[in-house]
Amino acid sequence: MRIKNGLHAIKKRNKTLKKAKGYYGAKSKQFKAAKEQVMRSGNYAYVGRRLKKRDMRSLWIARINAACRQNDISYSVFMHGLKVANIDLNRKVLADMAVSDAPAFTNLVNTAKQALAK
Repeated sequence: MRIKNGLHAIKKRNKTLKKAKGYYGAKSKQFKAAKEQVMRSGNYAYVGRRLKKRDMRSLWIARINAACRQNDISYSVFMHGLKVANIDLNRKVLADMAVSDAPAFTNLVNTAKQALAK
């Protein structure tokens, strides 16, 4: 007697169609089109998760640079000054400080300038 795995095949199709919910046209209705689009969407999501990290870092750098320019120093000189002064703060924290706590950021800039002057 032949076993056709009907239940498992239906479960697999429904799982894919559920992931394709909201896609345009046949991509949300027909299994073959939905399967292709779900695979492609998964690849886009995978790449996007990596690009997000890159985008956030460049946003932080832009914010730090803007705050540095207001304090008459360039971003690269500021970062070098922090390194010379042995201040290990990452760009995420520095960007948050530049946006939400300007006086503290100004103190950091002054510290970096003093470290470079030595």
